[in-house]
Amino acid sequence: MNSLKDLLQELGISKVRLAKYLGVSRQMVYNYLELDSINKWPKEKKLLLFKLLDIEDGDEDTIANIKVNTDYLMTVEGRLNKGLKSGGEFDAFFDLKGLKKEEQTLLSDIAYLLKEKLTDSEDEGEHEQNYYAILYLYHMLQSIDNVPEIKYIFGYMSKTTGFTDPEDYKFNEDKQFIFEGILYSALTLYNNGGASRSRIMETHKRFVQEIEHKKEETLSRTQQLNTIKVQALKELNYSEINESNAAEVFEKIAEIQSRKV
Repeated sequence: MNSLKDLLQELGISKVRLAKYLGVSRQMVYNYLELDSINKWPKEKKLLLFKLLDIEDGDEDTIANIKVNTDYLMTVEGRLNKGLKSGGEFDAFFDLKGLKKEEQTLLSDIAYLLKEKLTDSEDEGEHEQNYYAILYLYHMLQSIDNVPEIKYIFGYMSKTTGFTDPEDYKFNEDKQFIFEGILYSALTLYNNGGASRSRIMETHKRFVQEIEHKKEETLSRTQQLNTIKVQALKELNYSEINESNAAEVFEKIAEIQSRKV
């Protein structure tokens, strides 16, 4: 089975894509690869793998003797893309025009993983945790343009889980380097039991207070803008903002704001 794992890695076939091709969950692929022989795989899945790799049997010698060259890699990639079961579903919901091939694959793989996380677990508690983990991920993606540290967190986690070289920097190298060092120190303290609830109580209290302060500022700003909008509509003798008067109303809002400076 080690030969198969090495071959899949050499071909660049991720567990996610193989799972989609075989029509099983990602965890099931991990289970298959932990078996000591491909002959212990379900017959249907074994035949699909043989078809993908263009082999008649999957013993260690056969797989170990496969020579991966450009032609073979392109052929396997073509069969894999053709056989992906979720591709049609994904394309039906998302317009992928203008995206590079690797970007389309990335979006498809992410959608597959998210769906798997929401449908795999039969335990209600685990399912709820998966839902909130994905919800928080969604919130992070919404905020990523305004909070650059989110990218650094993603990069750090990619490195610590072995997907990315630890010396690879895709963003601002100095800031990412510093952030990773600080995050490593914090997580080391956390994992080694050096950060009990009682010891960080005051720090967490300041964390909560800062967030509440930001919310209050946002609410105050929103209320202020609503007040100015109402004033602008009143001065222009309009009851609401619509397509025909929007430009005029926004101009009036800017004028009112300038009066208050």
